[in-house]
Amino acid sequence: MRRYVRVAVLCLGCGLCSLLYGSSQLALEQEPGWGKPQARDPTAPVRRQRAGGEESSGKCKNLSISYWNSYWMLPSDVCGMNCFWEAAFRYDFMKTQPAEKMHLAVVACGERLEETVTMLKSAIIFSIQPLQFHIFAEGQLHNSFKGILNGLQYQGKFNYTVYPITFPTESAAEWKKLFKPCASQRLFLPLILKDVDSLLYVDTDILFLRPVDDIWSFLKKFNSTQIAAMAPEHEEPRIGWYNRFARHPYYGITGINSGVMLMNMTRIRRKYFKNDMTTARLQWGEILMPLLKKYKLNITWGDQDLLNIMFFHNPESLFVFPCQWNYRPDHCIYGSNCKEAEEKGIFILHGNRGVYHDDKQPTFRVIYEAIKKYSFGDDLVNFLLQPLELELQKTMHTYCGRIYKVFIKQLTKSIRDIYDRRSKGS
Repeated sequence: MRRYVRVAVLCLGCGLCSLLYGSSQLALEQEPGWGKPQARDPTAPVRRQRAGGEESSGKCKNLSISYWNSYWMLPSDVCGMNCFWEAAFRYDFMKTQPAEKMHLAVVACGERLEETVTMLKSAIIFSIQPLQFHIFAEGQLHNSFKGILNGLQYQGKFNYTVYPITFPTESAAEWKKLFKPCASQRLFLPLILKDVDSLLYVDTDILFLRPVDDIWSFLKKFNSTQIAAMAPEHEEPRIGWYNRFARHPYYGITGINSGVMLMNMTRIRRKYFKNDMTTARLQWGEILMPLLKKYKLNITWGDQDLLNIMFFHNPESLFVFPCQWNYRPDHCIYGSNCKEAEEKGIFILHGNRGVYHDDKQPTFRVIYEAIKKYSFGDDLVNFLLQPLELELQKTMHTYCGRIYKVFIKQLTKSIRDIYDRRSKGS
């Protein structure tokens, strides 16, 4: 019986509220001029009511949204009692929002200044949306980076921040000497860049041959469990390193290469990772040091090996993109074994093993030198593409040089797209 009494009281309360609301709206509608278009003095300033009651210029009438209808289809000069609602539901507001920044991180130590700047140039040349560079470097490189990048400000396409190399104080010495100097810094980016939602990390020996926008778009293809994206270490198991020599767990059939790593860092920070050290799942900041302690005598490639171990135990968290997004000498020195690159071209070139700076793989070195020498503002066809193709033809005595057209297929398209955008004024 008490239940029915409560329901009756609730219904009476709702009815009373509805009656009061209707009476207030009826009183408002009876005010002179309410709901009728008003002629406006063209010389009079238009006032807009901000949230919180402060007025500002704009084209709003301070009317109740409910006066018009329940579907938020407001006339163009009405925003309702709180102007936030018009901002939220009008397309014009969305059009005026600043373009999304793409965050790109790199770690540079030792003699990597020139190589890093060349990588950043390639990102600037081809990308569409603005870029935010996060450069982690040794102290002696900071002024050099700032001096060079301040001279590269090109059409407002990028901003940058230079950071010191930072490791947890209690274990800094161990992390610094892991694999190459500073290389393991990338493992701590989710913990350092706490306000960055998503990030593309690349090694210094990367060259972009198409817009960063395109690899950035993979973030939208992540399913609900995926937190990062990388390419396989090898396409051909017969020449794979992990499946033949690794003394630790690794992802998939041939492992993954971390030279190009796209991260949803918000998800990384939130995730609890399965592992083989404890039955409890550990967060990113909790799992790194235990992993190093357990496997430091068994890993060869440093932080990349640790990432392979983590994603071996959490395979559902990795999005794998094709080899043309991380094309390395191994894809051509034993014969071409990246079919996606043969079909569509190379999207991101990865000159690992120092091939930009010796004569072992001249095809890679020629592309690096071409982008390094290119000056912003020069014609991309006459000063980059055509001279590059002539130099690539001289490398046809090598396995990689025999397929040199694969190296410029996407580059040619990227340059054509740039000129198409310019002709359309975009």
